[in-house]
Amino acid sequence: MSFMSPGQVVWFEIGTADPQAVTGFYGPLLGWTFEVDPDSSVDGRTYTRVLAPGAPWPMGAVQQGGIGEEAVNLSILSADVHADVDRLTGLGATVVVPATRVGDVTVFARLKDPRGNLFSLFSQSTSQRFAERIAGTEEHMRQAAAVPRPGSMAGFEIGTTDPEGTTGFYGAAFSWRFEEAETAGGTPYSAVFGPGAAWPSGGLLDLGGDNAGETVDYAMPCFLVTDVAATCAAAQRAGARVEQGPRPLPGGLVRSRLVDPRGNRFGLLSRPAGPSAG
Repeated sequence: MSFMSPGQVVWFEIGTADPQAVTGFYGPLLGWTFEVDPDSSVDGRTYTRVLAPGAPWPMGAVQQGGIGEEAVNLSILSADVHADVDRLTGLGATVVVPATRVGDVTVFARLKDPRGNLFSLFSQSTSQRFAERIAGTEEHMRQAAAVPRPGSMAGFEIGTTDPEGTTGFYGAAFSWRFEEAETAGGTPYSAVFGPGAAWPSGGLLDLGGDNAGETVDYAMPCFLVTDVAATCAAAQRAGARVEQGPRPLPGGLVRSRLVDPRGNRFGLLSRPAGPSAG
């Protein structure tokens, strides 16, 4: 299976009433650059692509919404968005935005999983004007997976108070596979494998036990940095809140969960570097 296969998380979106505030926070923090997508900018609201440092193709977007519309969601590739919406509602998902065609670019839908986490579906574009760039994207993603760069999307994390229900939903919805692991502190943690994947693309954190009452269920993108502790400190100076970490993960990684100034969760990952906070 390739990176751009149905069922894989290949994009993220940050919905906000104030795109400038979002780009002003993440740009300096993670080195992101931005470009407005004219195809998806409608009704006077901008859809702004997010590019990691040195990346030839975007990895996500900032979507302008109305007042109070602050949210982050993972985006999953679909071979048939209309059919998947019908199938996923049968598994307990609820529709937020029905399957909608965006010009000749894609078909898009936004849903909530049974725990209330937003996610979106979109189809791979068949437009000729995107063909070469899409092919280049997949090759870039293969290279990025081998040698990821700081600032790039390094996976995702789902935190849940119902691990059995969450794994059951995503396993049935997208053929995800879960392998149990443990953090250094003994907190139950599972690696998440996309359909047919040999390597994990995300993680699932059990919010029960020692984490009970720590936070509500969430699904968030995670970004690679050279030093999680230092980036957490910079994020705090810019108005973010560190919700958890930095903490070690299996395989020698360090992770942290933060809430940006607009209230959206995101994760940071790095190899251990310097002192870390508990």
